[in-house]
Amino acid sequence: MLRYEHIEFLNLLFIIPCVIIAMIFYQKWKKKAISLFGDQKLVKELMSSFSKSKEKIKDIITVLIFILLIIALSNPQIGTKMEEVKKEGVDLMIAIDLSNSMMAEDIQPNRLERAKQAISKLVDKLEGDRIGLIVFAGEAYVQLPITTDYSAAKLFLSTVNTSIIPAQGTEIAKAIDLSIESFDMENGQDKAIIIITDGETHDEKAIESAKKAKELGVIIHTLGMGLNKGVPIPLYNKYGKKADEYRKDREGKIVITKLNEALLQEIANAGKGIYIRANNSRSGLTTLLAEINKMEKKKIGTMVFTQYKDRFQLFVALALILLFLDLILSNKKSNWTNYLKMKKR
Repeated sequence: MLRYEHIEFLNLLFIIPCVIIAMIFYQKWKKKAISLFGDQKLVKELMSSFSKSKEKIKDIITVLIFILLIIALSNPQIGTKMEEVKKEGVDLMIAIDLSNSMMAEDIQPNRLERAKQAISKLVDKLEGDRIGLIVFAGEAYVQLPITTDYSAAKLFLSTVNTSIIPAQGTEIAKAIDLSIESFDMENGQDKAIIIITDGETHDEKAIESAKKAKELGVIIHTLGMGLNKGVPIPLYNKYGKKADEYRKDREGKIVITKLNEALLQEIANAGKGIYIRANNSRSGLTTLLAEINKMEKKKIGTMVFTQYKDRFQLFVALALILLFLDLILSNKKSNWTNYLKMKKR
């Protein structure tokens, strides 16, 4: 099991592209400065021993040193011992809608991103509860089996987007059924399903699935993402950049999406849970946490790593080796290369 003691330092990796860009601009500036020095042929002759390939290698080494030191700062740790730890909690399955309508921007930055933010904050507040993640649109899939590994939950959550499910639609019933299948119904834990969607569907089976969950002792809460006022759905190119047009139907008309509160309230009532509507000022997280905390939390044994060993030393050592290599590596061409060049003359 790998973890980072100071995972926040990995954000420094975003500096690496800036370092590379700075190197490129420096090389362009140096090339321009040399061109102003004098006659091109003369300058080239004077710099005949200079090796461009070695200079590029030194630049690559510099970038690698930066990367290794950043990883070392975050202190990677390897789990070395597993023990069963008894924790009090409940079992939660979060089902998140990945249909195209979740890209609507009536809630900023859009419905899907706001939903992911809400889940991430919820995970930060959990203590001892087990959590799983279901993604759904026209089909439903287990993105993360139920676990107490909150770091893994946030990692899997970060990869969620509308393109990972090819079949479009909003099949809430399939998400509920798959969530029930994902629970261990014999472990005695209180269980709940949190459905996060705009509810833009006429899935009558969802209410039947919610009633089935209630009979099995599983509570269903619904979190509505969106506003009652209809908005268009923006299109994005393959690079994830928003295009200057909106999604259209087969007749060429712009598709308008709005929150279906009535259905989500019915599902929550059928599942003995509550319906919460998110908006630009609140995500409903406080209300949702209060409902989860009302549930009876029972002890359950979970195998977790209890001892970790630091591994930052490995990355520091590699960085020092590369630094030493950078110091001894000359920008000049090797004598053999110069000999071959003179022989050609």
